[in-house]
Amino acid sequence: MDAFFASVEQFDFPELRGKPIGITNGLEGTCIITSSYEARHWGIYTGMRIKQAQHICPDFIRRPARPERYAEISSQIMESLTTISPDVEIFSVDEAFIDVSRCQKLMGKPEIIAKKVKQTIYDVSGLTCTVGLSRDKTSAKFIAKQNKPNGFGVLLPDQVADRLRDVPVENLCGISKGIRQFLARRGARTCGEVAQLPISTLGKRFGNPGRRIWLMCQGQDPEPIQKQLSAPKSFSHGKVMPPQTTEKSVVYTYFQHMCQKMGHRLRSNQLAAAKFHFALRLTQGNQWLHNEYTCSPPTQNSQRLFKFAKDFLRQNWSGEAVCQLGITGCKLTPINHQLDFIEHHNEKTNRLLFTMDAINKRYGEFVLCPARLLERSNMPNVISPAWRPQGHRKYL
Repeated sequence: MDAFFASVEQFDFPELRGKPIGITNGLEGTCIITSSYEARHWGIYTGMRIKQAQHICPDFIRRPARPERYAEISSQIMESLTTISPDVEIFSVDEAFIDVSRCQKLMGKPEIIAKKVKQTIYDVSGLTCTVGLSRDKTSAKFIAKQNKPNGFGVLLPDQVADRLRDVPVENLCGISKGIRQFLARRGARTCGEVAQLPISTLGKRFGNPGRRIWLMCQGQDPEPIQKQLSAPKSFSHGKVMPPQTTEKSVVYTYFQHMCQKMGHRLRSNQLAAAKFHFALRLTQGNQWLHNEYTCSPPTQNSQRLFKFAKDFLRQNWSGEAVCQLGITGCKLTPINHQLDFIEHHNEKTNRLLFTMDAINKRYGEFVLCPARLLERSNMPNVISPAWRPQGHRKYL
C-alpha cells in the first residue's frame, strides 16, 4: 500500500488530500509514525519529531492515529486478494505476497493478474497501491519499492541478477544491520559481491537463513508463500513515554499497563509464559536497562507480572529520566499444561482474570482494571507491523 495510514486519513477526510500530513500516536505523540507523500516531498520521514516537521514545513498537518480503522481496511483488502489467488501471504498490515502460479489458466498472464490486483484493492478501499511482479518474493518486493507510489514494476527472470548486481544488500527485505556488517567485513556490500562469496560462508554463520540470503541476492529467493501463521515464540508489548519521565508513580503506571496487556494477550490465546524480559530506556544516551525473570509453572497472571516489574525497577532503576519501556514473554506453553504437584495454584485468581477479560471484551478495554490504571496514558494502541487479520497477531 502507498503511505497506508496517511492515505486512509486522506480518503476519510477529503480536505486533507494533497496536503502534507503526518500520523502520530494520538495527540500526545511527538514522533511521526508515517507521513503522506506530500510531506515526504518536504523531507519529512518516519521517526521525525513533530517540531522538526513543523519547522521545515509550516503547512504540516498532524493527525492522530486510528489503528482500528487501519485494521478494518487492511482486513477488507487482504480478504479481497483471496478472490484472485488462494495463495496469499499477509506480510504486514499493508503488504502481501500473492503467488499466481496456479491461477493463470483462469485469470490470464501474470501482468494481467497484477493489474487486476491494483484495481481490486482500489475498488475495495478507494486507495492506491504499488505492485511488483517477479519470480520470487524478495525480487517482487524490491521492484515494487522502486515504483512507488501507485506504480507497477516487472522484473523478468532473466533480468533479476543483472538488476540486483549493484544494489546495496541492505535494500533487500530482511537484511538486518548485523547481517550487513557481517557481509561488509568480507567485502560484500552489494548483491553482486555477496553472490561472489561461497554460500557456505553465510550458511556456517546463519544456517538456512544465511543460505537464503545468498540466493536472494541473485534473485532466487527459495521461500514459498507462507499461508499458515506459525505458532508464536514470544509476545511483546511496549510504550513510548514522555522523554524526561522521572516520577516513580508514572513509570509504575506504564509498566502495570503493559503487564495487563501482556496477561490479557496470553490468556486470550490460551497461553502462558515461563520467562519474561523487562526493559527500560534511559533518555540520556538511549541506554537500555534489562532484566529477565523466570517462573514455574508458566504464568499469564497480570498481577504476578507487575510484581516482577516492580522488582525490576527496584533493582535496576535509580530515578534517571526514561522515555520507553517494554516487556516480552517467551517460552510459551498452552495454558492447560500439566501443573506442578507442589506449586500452589490460585484458581480463584485465574477465574477472576478471565472474567475481567470477558467484561472488558464486551464493554471496552480496561472498563475493569486496577485503580492505578485510571492514570494510564491516553495515547491509543499502536497497530503492530506484524499484525494479521486473524490469529495471535491480531492485536493492537
